Amino acid sequence: MNFLVSEIVEYFYAFLLPFARLSAFTLAVPIFSLEAFNLRFRIIFAAVLTFFAMEFTNFNAQEVDLISLIWLVITQIFVGLFAGFSLQIVSGAVAVGGQAISNSMGLSMANMMDPNLGNVPIIAQFLIILSSFIFLAVDGHLILVQLLIQSFESFPIGQALTLNSVYEIFISWTPLMFMGGLVLALPLMISVLLVNAGLGMITRAAPSLNIISVGFPAILLAGFFLLMFSMPGVIQRIGRFWDSGFDLLANIFGIS
Repeated sequence: MNFLVSEIVEYFYAFLLPFARLSAFTLAVPIFSLEAFNLRFRIIFAAVLTFFAMEFTNFNAQEVDLISLIWLVITQIFVGLFAGFSLQIVSGAVAVGGQAISNSMGLSMANMMDPNLGNVPIIAQFLIILSSFIFLAVDGHLILVQLLIQSFESFPIGQALTLNSVYEIFISWTPLMFMGGLVLALPLMISVLLVNAGLGMITRAAPSLNIISVGFPAILLAGFFLLMFSMPGVIQRIGRFWDSGFDLLANIFGIS
């Protein structure tokens, strides 16, 4: 099978711009940006998606000059990175909530003494892994692929992404990192605070009791039991975070 040079150039330009958006998205979005998915896997995954997305792109890059083409590539990379990092807010909210829970349970010392993970909250690591499983359980990877393919129809190549819309999305979405983490951790933090208050009353009634040797294990065990009992609510809340993230991604790409 023979190909003309003009045909190869045409296929290259048709492949370049969708690949720029999809590869930038896979570098920034949760799950696909984990270290377990190495660079080769991300490139292959973005290339496969690009072949499907080429059917929905009607933009002819050969009709523009070199400067405009470079600007279009940069724009597509920015769109992919912005959409991917928008979903990272969900992972940030889960990490903030895990940090607050770890500190309330007295596990902040374990962050400084962990030789394997470094200065990483233990509960935050657990919640991030749980969040990844919830993402897969709700078919988040399939939803992302569907949104990406549909984005080339609703937000075609060549359409400008105005800074005002980027600013509005950024301002309205970033508070989730702190508010979402607070909502996730607040019930358990209040429960552990009540346990601390009870231990304080016991120490006041029995001054000879060593609060360090008794209180720390009691708070730790109470925190683990409370976390276990609150897991259904935590799972439901993280699922709502992902749903909100998918809705935000649809708004970015203009998908109704």
